[in-house]
Parts: sequence; structure tokens; C-alpha cells
Amino acid sequence: MRASALARILGVGVAAVVLSSGCRAKEPAAAGPAPTSAAAAKPAAKKRTIAVIPQGTTYDFWKSIHAGAVKASRDLAAAGTPVEVIWKGPLREDDREQQVQVVEGFVTQKVEGIVLAPFDRNALARPVDEAAAAGIPVVIIDTAVESPAPISVVASDNHKGGELAADELARILQEKGKVILLRFQEGVASTEAREKGFEERMKSTHPGVRIISSNQHAGATRETAKTAAENLLNRFADVNGIFAPNESSAVGTLLALEDSGRAGKVHFIGFDTSPDFVPAMRAGKLDGIIVQNPFGMGELGVKTMMRHLEGETVEKHIDTGVTLVTPANLDSPESQRLLSPPLDKYLD
Repeated sequence: MRASALARILGVGVAAVVLSSGCRAKEPAAAGPAPTSAAAAKPAAKKRTIAVIPQGTTYDFWKSIHAGAVKASRDLAAAGTPVEVIWKGPLREDDREQQVQVVEGFVTQKVEGIVLAPFDRNALARPVDEAAAAGIPVVIIDTAVESPAPISVVASDNHKGGELAADELARILQEKGKVILLRFQEGVASTEAREKGFEERMKSTHPGVRIISSNQHAGATRETAKTAAENLLNRFADVNGIFAPNESSAVGTLLALEDSGRAGKVHFIGFDTSPDFVPAMRAGKLDGIIVQNPFGMGELGVKTMMRHLEGETVEKHIDTGVTLVTPANLDSPESQRLLSPPLDKYLD
């Protein structure tokens, strides 16, 4: 849950060479067909146009997906299957109407494929169905949509991510204490799955840890999340731990803990990556984050779409994984790969 320049990765066209009859060499009748060059024998690969539509364009999570999509387009062009990736999405993650309009616009434009991270699983179902009815395949990334139309879903196991957060927070609290689940927003399938995984795991496996609040939502920005977290910290002075299920809610919670002087005193697990999180972990203000692979989502989303357009059968579900990053494994190669995707290499 990151504004970026529109990425257009242009395929290389191959020009045909036409020879006039006056320039054609006269051949003996017995000779076979004139030899042809490899370039003349193999037609130029068709350049495909794929739209990639994120939930928002502000946070680092979406910038990582963008960079992965650009990498895919470069890899495909190098392999002889050029593709133009058009990146367009709402500025704010809670702008359902704008995301619906973006999808509808690309259907009207008749792009050849859409890779979509739907903000609202219900609101985006109709546009996805309409795209499929128009003959435009859709690959879903990051979060699900209430439609059978997508050819593939490329996403993390978000329920598992919530379980990892519950296990780590319970371990830190030595299996006893009071915790808060600060939800993100209603209708977002990915964060709802994380919240459900956290809540179910804590109740079933860690009965000594009690969830004292789970009905408050952070909202779409770090500012609204900070306000929500401040209200909860004021209301529950005896809280021992907090879980925030996405980047913006985690950043807002971190700010609230810092401003209240309780950072490092109230244990805290977040989700996704942000430039704020590594320094916070090193300073003991953040106990860990559940990290996805948004760069891989963007790359696999585009490559999966291209495989489908080229006639291949693609997997219905592709799990891009979740990983717990803590101060203990922060500097491992795997953690650094997930925390620091090569954005500068692929984005202007």
C-alpha cells in the first residue's frame, strides 16, 4: 500500500525491406526458391499493450509493483516479445470511483490485457466482468475481486501473513497481554484476510493474549491512521501490543506511538515496507513487519498476462510469498532483497 511517472516501455519494430523487380537477380529455371534471410523468414513479433492499474500511486508498495512491471517489459522485449506497459491508477488508495473509471477507460481503449490490483473487491467486480466480456483478459495482483473472470491471481497468502504477525506478537509478549488490531478499510480483500488471519490465530493458538479492540479502521492515509491510533492509545492505556495490516496504517501507528512517547514500550508489528520501518526497527520502536514481494507481483503479473496472450495456459493462483522481518534478520540477504527492490533501476 506509493506519485510515479507513467512507464512506457516500447517494443522495437522491425521494418520490412521491399525490393523492386528491376533489382531482383535473374535465376536459372532449375534453381529453387530464392534464399531468404532469417529476418525476412520470421515476421516481427507483435507488440502487445498491457495496462497495469494499482490501487494507488503514492506509497512504496505500489512503486515496487510498478518497477516489477517495467522489469517484465524489458525482459520480454529482450526475449523478442515486445510489450508496452501503461501504468495508471488513482493517487489515493480509497478512490474507488477513479479506479473504476481507469479500468473502464482501458476497456474503451481496447488494450490487450489488464493487470489490476483492485481496491474494493465488490466495486471492481463489474468492470472486471465487462473487460472479460469485451475480450480483454484480466490478471489480478495483490488482492482478490468478487468475479470469476480473471485468468490468474498473483498475490501473497494474506491470511498466512496475519497468522505470522499473531505468532510473533504473542512470542514477544511471552503469550500473555492485551493487543489492538487496527484494521485498514472495509472492502479490501487483502487486508481483510490479514486481519482475519491475525484474529483467528491469536484466539486459537495464543489464548493468553487478548484482543481488546478490533473494530476500528485506519483509513487510506498515514494521517487518518495516526489519528485512529492516537484515539486507541488514549482509550487503552494498558495495551501491550498493536498490529497494523498495511503500510499506511503501520506508518500512522508508528507516528502515534512516537508522539505519545510509547514507541518501544508498546510492542508493534506492521505489514509491508516503508523507508520509516528499518530505522524504527533498529531503534527498537518496531518489533517486526510482514513483508510481501510487490516487485515480484508486478513482474509476474505482466509476464503471466503475456504468457496468456501468447497462447499458454497460466496458473489460476500464483503465491508470491510473505516473510517476517525482524531486527534479528533485518540484514540478511533475503530481507534486504525484499526491503530494497531496485526502484531506481526501473523507474525514472
